[in-house]
Amino acid sequence: MTMKKLTFSFVMMLAIVGIHTQADSCTGITLKSDDGANIVARTVEWANGESPSDYLIVPEGFERQSMLPNGKREGMKYSAFFGYVGLASEDYVIEGLNEAGLSAGLFYFPKVGSYPKYDPEFNNVTISDTEFVAWILGSFETVEDVISALSTVRVVSTDSRAETLHWRVADKYGRQIVIEYINGIPMVNDNKLGVLTNSPAYDWHITNLDNYINLKPGTESAHDFGNIKLSPIGHGSGMLGLPGDMTPPSRFVRAAFYQTSAPNLATAEKAVEQAFVILEAMTIPIGAQFSDKTKIPNIPSATQWTSVTDMTNNRIYYTTMYNPIIRKFDLKEIDFSSVSYQQHPLDTIKMRPMIDAEVN
Repeated sequence: MTMKKLTFSFVMMLAIVGIHTQADSCTGITLKSDDGANIVARTVEWANGESPSDYLIVPEGFERQSMLPNGKREGMKYSAFFGYVGLASEDYVIEGLNEAGLSAGLFYFPKVGSYPKYDPEFNNVTISDTEFVAWILGSFETVEDVISALSTVRVVSTDSRAETLHWRVADKYGRQIVIEYINGIPMVNDNKLGVLTNSPAYDWHITNLDNYINLKPGTESAHDFGNIKLSPIGHGSGMLGLPGDMTPPSRFVRAAFYQTSAPNLATAEKAVEQAFVILEAMTIPIGAQFSDKTKIPNIPSATQWTSVTDMTNNRIYYTTMYNPIIRKFDLKEIDFSSVSYQQHPLDTIKMRPMIDAEVN
């Protein structure tokens, strides 16, 4: 890859993860099927326009050196011990799965987080926040391995205008964590609920769920109210009060209740399908984040793509704003010891498919 393309990719990734205020919406959930599959899923939003969206096939042994705040690749050198598939903006991995069954993804985390101060003395162990996912996927097999290695690296932002990120890491054994840098220190939270959005910090979102203790799936019973009787207008009245706006706290609550009320499904493939259905309810239509209609970009959706990862069966799936058909990578079918590095767009045709219905 040429330096010109690397620079373009770097700038575009910075734009996506935080320079603009309309880039702050990502929602993650977790499901488990009755046959034991552990599944994570998430959306990726970017409302200011179409972001470069690619998938990467990264072989074992692939080497990189991290970008630094000086705009040069003079940071930590890292090599992929494990091969992986990454969903990316250009060549910066946003979400991915490695051949050992470890999943990792970045989420926007503004106004709360802060990284260690950049110090050139530690360049050999310094990695940019936008490359953190690639390092995790190429290096580790389990969540515990990642936690043990956090003290060996210094994560920095490569642009002072960009907000911070936080990360979800999950393995095929069912453990999941959220990594957040607060005052320069990596904080690790066990994500037992399996939901993640954006700011505030993860533990704040968990506490905030107590404000919705009255919500429950199903329909409320009719009951007396003074001299009259109140009865539900429609099904699902147990969820009255569920927030419907697009802020991170509201999306966290909504995702948590949709996830926990989802039926138990027998197989991994059924759970994968259910994850896509749940996240369709979290999709942000284009225009909802703009007060001036003249500035709305000409794209189908602010939710640019959605991914579902089955760590147990080593599969990662995705849909995009241009194509709702579910596409799949089965990592068991890829020989990462011999495959070449590959990078391809998520969509080759940028138009939602339409076909004629059958008429007899």
